[in-house]
Amino acid sequence: MNTTLIYDFLKAIAVNNNRQWFQEHKNEYQTARQEFETEATQLIRQIASFDPTVAHLSVKDCVYRFNRDTRFSPDKSPYKRHFCVYISAHGKKSLHGGYYVHIEPGQCILAVGTYWLPTNILTACRNEIMANEEEWLRCVENPDFLHLFGSPDSATWEDAQGFGMTHLKTCPVGFPRDYAYLRYLRQKDYCCWRRVDDDFFAQPDWMQRAIEIFKVAKPMMDFINSVVDDYE
Repeated sequence: MNTTLIYDFLKAIAVNNNRQWFQEHKNEYQTARQEFETEATQLIRQIASFDPTVAHLSVKDCVYRFNRDTRFSPDKSPYKRHFCVYISAHGKKSLHGGYYVHIEPGQCILAVGTYWLPTNILTACRNEIMANEEEWLRCVENPDFLHLFGSPDSATWEDAQGFGMTHLKTCPVGFPRDYAYLRYLRQKDYCCWRRVDDDFFAQPDWMQRAIEIFKVAKPMMDFINSVVDDYE
């Protein structure tokens, strides 16, 4: 991937985030976005080789508009400062978990899973974890998963790795407080991520390295998706 092309544009838009500058440099945006989407298209194909549920997707199904939705944000900057692709079999607006690549200078991330789930689906996921505890633990407590993502903890994108962005402070209502693996029931999402250096995407083997990370997280995602899919 030509990361110089991409990072140069993203760094520039970060300090010139206004419509006039963007219109004057629209060709640079289009060139950088095309470079990213070309790589994203290849990534979809590579993921489909081990997860055929995404084989039908095109890059347009997986990328987002560069304009920000500023209606409910105090930050009225009109444009994003990153490129990202979310490869989910049911589409980028689905609750069905997927594979996420986020490219932003100083904040590049690989992630797998689903970030936001309504209460009824979260409750169903928690029941499924308790009912199939051994299978769940094989997904999230094997050495590879723990090495890449760690155990559930309150973390942010700024942290090197994490599993679960938000958590309840106490046991969810209706579940036993003395459950041995309560940490998994307290999660409000089932998303795991790992930060990578900016030069990660400049390496010729970046895609294969990303896929190896995705493969480790796939069993966890499949477990949660088996519940989510009953509601979609």
